[in-house]
Amino acid sequence: MTRFALTLEFDGTPFFGLQRQPHGPSVQQSVEEAAFAVTGEEVRLASAGRTDTGVHALAMRSHLDIEKDIEPFRLMEALNAKLRPDPVAVTHCEVVPDDWHARFTCTGRSYVYRIANRRAPLTLEKNRAWQVPQPLDEKAMHEAAQALVGNHDFTTFRSAHCQSASPQKTLDRLDVERDGDHVLIHAAARSFLHHQVRSMVGCLALVGMGRWAVGDVKKALEARDRQELGLNAPPHGLYFVAATYPDDN
Repeated sequence: MTRFALTLEFDGTPFFGLQRQPHGPSVQQSVEEAAFAVTGEEVRLASAGRTDTGVHALAMRSHLDIEKDIEPFRLMEALNAKLRPDPVAVTHCEVVPDDWHARFTCTGRSYVYRIANRRAPLTLEKNRAWQVPQPLDEKAMHEAAQALVGNHDFTTFRSAHCQSASPQKTLDRLDVERDGDHVLIHAAARSFLHHQVRSMVGCLALVGMGRWAVGDVKKALEARDRQELGLNAPPHGLYFVAATYPDDN
């Protein structure tokens, strides 16, 4: 049995999230079915994160165990051939130790949220960015975001369906920058609560619109009450960017 680490890129639009779902297609199902077509083996994909319906990934780290004697490059090529036409691609494949785990060995996760800050309808970025037509003050958004960095009780920014044992998390980074007519929000932490990034982005967008003051984000955090959440940003602007591991250079 060989453990292969995969790096996955996917468009989350047609999927009910990364993890297998009983009521619709998932990224996990697509990869597992492709692996069965290649090897004839029933395998189970484990991943660094769990993405919601419509959320995308640039470099999701995953792994699967295979008995078949196959080189990593050949496995990657074969999986990509069987994954078509699903919008999922294996961009890297390597053999890892048996005790390496895509989820449990992971020491950090990074996301970026893309806001298309323009009035014209989206064409190329439809379902791949959140369109906000009114001007956003990205500097005020960044200032407000810094109140969320550090170790806090993130109950306000936690989905009611979150299965985490505790709302206490340490947010390592939450930066807001403008790139032309896009506002990008970068978030990094060891782990996140369900909907945490989207909930933080929604409140920061309210600051950018002028509907919230900079200090209102801190007030929402300190309330520790989901009812104080101003806005939950839609899923299609969110991208899983990277997972980090102890042996990364």
